[in-house]
Amino acid sequence: MNTATVDWLLEKDNPSVRYFTLKYLLERPDDDRETQAAQKAIMKSEPAQKILAAQNPSGFWVKPGPGYTPKYQSTVWQILFLAELGADRRNRQVRRGCDYLLDHAQAVHGGLSALANAAPSGAVHCLDGNLIWALAALGYADDERVGRAVEWLAGAITGDGFKWFYASSVPGPGFRCAVNVGQPCAWGAVKALRALANLPAPLRSERVEKATSMAVEFLLGHDLAKADYPYTGRVSGEWFKFGFPLSYTSDVLETLLALAEAGYARDSRLDNAIELVLSKRDADGRWALKHSLNGKMWADIEAKGKPSKWVTLRALRVLKAAGNN
Repeated sequence: MNTATVDWLLEKDNPSVRYFTLKYLLERPDDDRETQAAQKAIMKSEPAQKILAAQNPSGFWVKPGPGYTPKYQSTVWQILFLAELGADRRNRQVRRGCDYLLDHAQAVHGGLSALANAAPSGAVHCLDGNLIWALAALGYADDERVGRAVEWLAGAITGDGFKWFYASSVPGPGFRCAVNVGQPCAWGAVKALRALANLPAPLRSERVEKATSMAVEFLLGHDLAKADYPYTGRVSGEWFKFGFPLSYTSDVLETLLALAEAGYARDSRLDNAIELVLSKRDADGRWALKHSLNGKMWADIEAKGKPSKWVTLRALRVLKAAGNN
């Protein structure tokens, strides 16, 4: 691992990246003094401060309800972005936002819905995967409401005893999605895999384990370097533009991270994708931000087209897990 690159990631201007570098790349323990200091500094960073400043005292962002729109300033996205930043799960505003989301977006079947009044047909793999991952990262993994969402997601994937398929959203098992004209959606599979693979072992039911395996096999069943997953029209160029933060879309790098978190970083079926990641590294050992939501969020994250600490961190995590330092 390039020492100069790691030193760059450890600079104090981005406490979130510094924290995750200490935690994942250098494997510092949670009680390490530098790790704790970096984590504490996250809540004082500009992105975290701007997100929390925009929150309504009731806990939502922009308008009441399930919080999917407007993108990317409403409640759903702030919970996701706060989790990506490594926000303090003990912070009262963070917890108020999580509780508001769970109280207003959970459908009768347990899934988390994007539609008004938490209509059951508004739950989809990408949304629920994103939110389960984020809520778990923010300390809600063992919350009964999150547990219900997990079981909905796992059931929607496996189809086992599942009675909540909708032609307008999830028309059948195996990552089928109406937005993808009823075909399996790889972006949904990536988000679902990140959510399920990161759950603590005691919370992983037999159905969750089966759904996790299905996500892995679906993603590994195609050449990730080509991203030739079922899709109407040509393959989306978003797969090859590494970005942070991501929303409902994904890219090759996040998919590799999800598979690494599930224990498959060294699977030979990922060799081409690893080579693709290496080909995008610059002479200084850094990766550029090619996909950006800047101008749409409460706070911009880095500069598009420039070397990105966030993308570089993710790339180095993947390469470390793959044994390619």
